[in-house]
Amino acid sequence: MFDRFKRWGLVASLLTVAMPAVAQEVTWQIPTSVPEGSPFYVNFLERFADNVDTLTQGRVEIEPFGAGVLVPALKVYDGVKDGVIKAGHSTPSYLVNQDPINAIFAGFPGGMGPEAYITWIYEDGGKDALSELRAKEGLKSLVVGIGSSEIMAHSNVPVRKAEDLKGLKYRTSGPWAEVMREYFGAVPTVVPPGEIYTLLQRKGVDLIEWGPPSANLPEGFHEAAKYIIVPGVHQPTFLWEVVLKQETWDGIADDLKPLIEKAAELTTMEGLLNFYSQDVKALKTYRSGKNEIITLDPEFIDELSAAGQDWITKKAASEKAAGKSEMSDLLSNYMDFKADWAAESSYLIRNED
Repeated sequence: MFDRFKRWGLVASLLTVAMPAVAQEVTWQIPTSVPEGSPFYVNFLERFADNVDTLTQGRVEIEPFGAGVLVPALKVYDGVKDGVIKAGHSTPSYLVNQDPINAIFAGFPGGMGPEAYITWIYEDGGKDALSELRAKEGLKSLVVGIGSSEIMAHSNVPVRKAEDLKGLKYRTSGPWAEVMREYFGAVPTVVPPGEIYTLLQRKGVDLIEWGPPSANLPEGFHEAAKYIIVPGVHQPTFLWEVVLKQETWDGIADDLKPLIEKAAELTTMEGLLNFYSQDVKALKTYRSGKNEIITLDPEFIDELSAAGQDWITKKAASEKAAGKSEMSDLLSNYMDFKADWAAESSYLIRNED
C-alpha cells in the first residue's frame, strides 16, 4: 500500500512539473469607490482578486485600483456603462437617487441585519433580484462584499434623541440621507470617502457615518471627533458589487464563469467573517481610548427604524403609482423574509450580554 502511494505521489509530481503554465486569458482593471488600502478595498476587492486568481489558476487577473485613479469615486457605475472601464466595484447606496429600488440592496434603517440579509441574498432570491435589476441596465452583477453593521456616527456633538439631530450637518448617503432630511431635519451631505476625515476634523460637518467599527478605525475618525454613536441602525448591513457590461461577461470562456462567480461568493463570506472578527477588536480599542460611546435607547432605535421603513414603503408606493411595480414587489418579498426571520430565529444563540 505504501509503495502504491509513493508511486502515485511520484506520478503527481511529474505531472505537475510537466504541465505548462496556464496562459492568462482575461485581465480586468477594477476601480472601487474607496481609496487604496481602505478595509473595503482590502477586504472586498483585493480579496476578490486573490480568490479569482486561485480558482481560475491564473487564467483571470483582477487589477484593483483605488478611488479616483481611473474614474471618480462616485462614478464607478457610470464608468462601466460608458465603456471607460471594463468593470467596477461600488455600492448600490450611490444609486439610490437614480433609482430608489437600489435602497433595498444598499441597506436601510429598519432593514435586515447581516445575518438575515446574507441569507436572503444567497438563499432566498435577493441575488437573483439584483442580477435582474442590473441586467435591465445591460450589466452583469457579482456580489463582492456584504458588511457587518456600521457605526451610526462619529460626531462632534452628542446625539441621544431625535431632537438632537435637527439642523446637524451629517455626512452620509443613500436612504439614510433621505430619512435624515425628511424625518429628522438634519442636513445631509455626500462627499467621496477620501474626504470624510478632513471634513469631520475641520468641523465642516457635525457628524459622519462611513462603515463598521473596523473600517472606521484606520480612517482615524475617532481621533477627529469625541463621540461614537451606536448601534448602526442607519445601515444594519450593506452590499458592494462588481459590475461589468453583459457583453464583457458573455465574452468570457464558459468554464471560467462559474469559477469567477464562486470567487465572488467566497469573497463575500470571508469578508463578512473578517469584519465580525476585526469589529470586536476595533470596539475594544475605542472603549480603551478617550472617546465617549453613546448607545442609543431602544425607543430611539425603534423611532429611527420606523422612519426608515416608512420612507422606503412610501418610495415603493410612489414608484408603483408611476407604473413601476418592481420596487414594491421586491420590498414585499424582502419584508416577508425579514418578518419570518424575526419570528423564527429565536432558536439561534447570539452570545449577547
